[in-house]
Amino acid sequence: AAGGGAAASSSAPYHRHVGVQLQHSLGQHLLKNPLVTAAMIEKASIKSTDVVLEIGPGTGNLTLKLLEAAKKVVAVEHDGRMVVELQKRLHGTAEGRRLQLIHADVMKVELPFFNLCVANIPYQISSPLVFKLLAHPQRFRCALLMVQREFAQRLCAKPGDELYCRLSVNTQLLAKVDHLMKVSKNSFRPPPKVDSSVVRIEPRNPPPPVDFVEWDGLVRLCFNRKNKTLGAVFRQKPLLQLLADNLKTHRA
Repeated sequence: AAGGGAAASSSAPYHRHVGVQLQHSLGQHLLKNPLVTAAMIEKASIKSTDVVLEIGPGTGNLTLKLLEAAKKVVAVEHDGRMVVELQKRLHGTAEGRRLQLIHADVMKVELPFFNLCVANIPYQISSPLVFKLLAHPQRFRCALLMVQREFAQRLCAKPGDELYCRLSVNTQLLAKVDHLMKVSKNSFRPPPKVDSSVVRIEPRNPPPPVDFVEWDGLVRLCFNRKNKTLGAVFRQKPLLQLLADNLKTHRA
């Protein structure tokens, strides 16, 4: 769980650090800067009727702020120790009754209904998680995600940009993507090796009438040799044979 926050001082009730050793394997970097949390809440434009999905709530600093603004928060947390900490923190509170806490790997669980996603996500699952959200059968309004800076730049890259890639093409086919703000690595505990960014992803509604698996196969071929022109890519004999074989299979 990338987590919802932490700080050293008990004088900051929304940004306290608990005695849980963070696991690098889960990409746990708790957001400790209350100004960043406040900015994310503001930019999310949460309505009092919203059901908000949070992925990796950690110790619950972002979760608490989401609960202040939303009708309900659905939080998916992989780390059982964080689940216990969050349950302790909200035990007996009015906010706790509006929190649905799911102890699971977000990539393996069927997500319930939500119409907004706000999360500081585990960075190593950024790409599959974005496409899992965009494949959700119930259309949501938007997702506000904290991601690594370069991943954000790839999401938002335009044709001709150095970082324009398969991720850029596929995401922008399915959604409108905006870079909202940069976030210093010093806003986290422990600090990650790189800076972060907050992006907003708004699914296209209705979604494009495209078979995404077929489309992704085409885009994968196009970006397989980034330094070649598309003409050169599609003149390669192994690729021509692959396309011929696929056509035969399709017609069979």
